[in-house]
Amino acid sequence: MSISRRAFLKTGAAAAGALAAGLVMPKSGVAEGKKVVVYAARSLDGDTLRRMYALVCGNLTGKVAIKLHTGEPGGPNILPRDWVRDLQATIPDSSIVECNVLYPSPRQTTEGHRAVLKQNGWTFCPVDIMDAEGDAVLPVTGGRHLKELAVGAHLLSYDSMLVLTHFKGHTLGGFGGSLKNISIGCASGKTGKQQLHQVTADGAWPGGAPFMERMVEGGKAIVEHFQGRMAYINVLRNMSVSCDCEGISAEPVRLPDLGMLASTDIQAVDRASVDMIYALPKDVRAPLVERMESREGLRQLSYMKEMGLGSDEYELVWI
Repeated sequence: MSISRRAFLKTGAAAAGALAAGLVMPKSGVAEGKKVVVYAARSLDGDTLRRMYALVCGNLTGKVAIKLHTGEPGGPNILPRDWVRDLQATIPDSSIVECNVLYPSPRQTTEGHRAVLKQNGWTFCPVDIMDAEGDAVLPVTGGRHLKELAVGAHLLSYDSMLVLTHFKGHTLGGFGGSLKNISIGCASGKTGKQQLHQVTADGAWPGGAPFMERMVEGGKAIVEHFQGRMAYINVLRNMSVSCDCEGISAEPVRLPDLGMLASTDIQAVDRASVDMIYALPKDVRAPLVERMESREGLRQLSYMKEMGLGSDEYELVWI
């Protein structure tokens, strides 16, 4: 099952007028009080990131995990380290968190991963490689593919999570937003990521709708684990069709920077990000739209709705 191009272009056309006017973008047929708020800012700098965090951090308590993609060696498009440094300094008892990876990379091992962290400048605060000491298992309620997901064992040490995401394309997922950041990003490097990807004996990495659905199911396990103590910020900057997992091999950036989006709702923040892409002129959005649609990436959104993971009804509130 997938979302049609026509449906998203219709949404994008409505979004375009709202974006141009700098206004709230309502969704029809839903009472105003029931819409999820997605905060939006056009500015891209560390001060704006801190302002966005302040708007959505109300439920974050205790020990806070900051989940972001720290990138392959020398990756050109990862989030600016000074932005993250200055934000992390304002969040008591917080650490950046990652997990090792499944694909060939120095980041397959904890030792190699730590070397890449140092190379990429993530040296200003603790970085917890959550599967360095093994896995923990979270249940997946209502999944058609997964009944459980293996995550880094250290995930259980945190009370809350800030999902700080560089929104961009993705080779298998079509796009990488907050869902991908927590589902793939918190899954343990071997067991959990294999549960999600289902890499075959001959080395193929199957994608398409079933992969999107497994990714949603994994994300649901993590969201339910934190019981509302999560916040999401998507940074729409340096958007290539490639993920930061491709490092220096990533395709060139072809889309304009659009700003930041923040919410306490995972589906709404990813849906708003996709809507902003579709609101661009056809020739401008074409590379990322082609990547999303050719990989059935919009299934991430429709399956989140089916699984009750967040809301598809939102309003943009510009700051």
